[in-house]
Amino acid sequence: MSAPAELAWEETTGDGTSHAGHARWRSESGQAPPRRVVVADDTMKADTAWRLACEGTALLWRGDYHNARLLLQAMARRADARPRKRAKAPASTAEAFHLHRMAQAQRARTLGMLLIPFEAGAQIPLRRAPAVVEVLAEAVAATPDADLAEAPFVMSLRELLGLIGAHEWRRKGVLVPALGDRIHPWYGVYSPIRGEYLDLVARTPLPSATLAFDIGTGTGVIAALLARRGVRKVVATDVSPRALGCAGENLERLGMLAGAPGAAATSAAGVRAGCIELMQADLFPPGRAPLVVCNPPWVPARPSSAIEHAVYDPESRMLRGFLAGLAAHLEAGGEGWLILSDLAEYLGLRTRAELLGWIEAAGLKVLGREDIRPHHPKASDAEDPLHAARAAEVTSLWRLGVAVR
Repeated sequence: MSAPAELAWEETTGDGTSHAGHARWRSESGQAPPRRVVVADDTMKADTAWRLACEGTALLWRGDYHNARLLLQAMARRADARPRKRAKAPASTAEAFHLHRMAQAQRARTLGMLLIPFEAGAQIPLRRAPAVVEVLAEAVAATPDADLAEAPFVMSLRELLGLIGAHEWRRKGVLVPALGDRIHPWYGVYSPIRGEYLDLVARTPLPSATLAFDIGTGTGVIAALLARRGVRKVVATDVSPRALGCAGENLERLGMLAGAPGAAATSAAGVRAGCIELMQADLFPPGRAPLVVCNPPWVPARPSSAIEHAVYDPESRMLRGFLAGLAAHLEAGGEGWLILSDLAEYLGLRTRAELLGWIEAAGLKVLGREDIRPHHPKASDAEDPLHAARAAEVTSLWRLGVAVR
């Protein structure tokens, strides 16, 4: 959540008089507030809107809500149009990746310039506007300043549509075949739509079924999968209150959350009810376990927004932190399961030698590795700028143990 900011603009009323308008800026994704704002309505042409947005001028919409959506689609088509002149080819895959991310960020900033007003109580004062109070309440559920009813505010239409989409994901859930059930992700918590890494967790032999730590639990899906496989107790950690809220809701619904109502009963599929404990922690809980699992963000790059932290890990901080602390939290003969894609290696952002060096420096050794190919759509999309790297990508579960010195 970005720091509170006030937007101001000049507005002409129906009788032709002008007055100053102002409202708070709200962005759950961390988008910076625009510096210039003009009022726009159904008479604005897409070319004009696109030009103003590219110049850094935001458009506060006063027309029909559905027309605003159509305008955003028209702006997106202009953003995605191929340049007339072909740019110089990148010198390396890493440069191609960084150029791709810069283009994505610029696209997001420009399309984020179409703004929607909200009255106190999170009501949109536009024709044919949907009711989004529940949508916004879900998005700010873990935010300290969740004061939607206090004052008018302004939000990017693009972000609002993202919140509405997240609401639908949360309502319907994501079917996880390896779990045999649905997981309901919250806004800003990584959704388990790429199931190959869960297939690895489901098929790799357990070193023990007594206790496991799930580091950076997110939606709680790995903790739930370990419990479904018969692990009697799982301690799942995350530093994010939003992720812990999401995991708690999922695990309670599955009957696996310790301390939840009805936890004394046996949950579905014979899983011991109440077997998963949630804890807010930066990486590890206290103590040791025979199995410690971590699925850190796979790409060592800086997030450009708050919701990218599940994908990008600056300087591999979480990965290196997990490796550095693993030996101190493994029981004798235990295993650490590191779930990691090698996409960063194909992008030139991290080498295999660096990864193996971090493992060795942490006093660990590789006991084995399970590999799987991704089957998401981008892996076969030849138009994707990073297609070569995505097509070669392999996701691995590294089985790590303490090295004998």
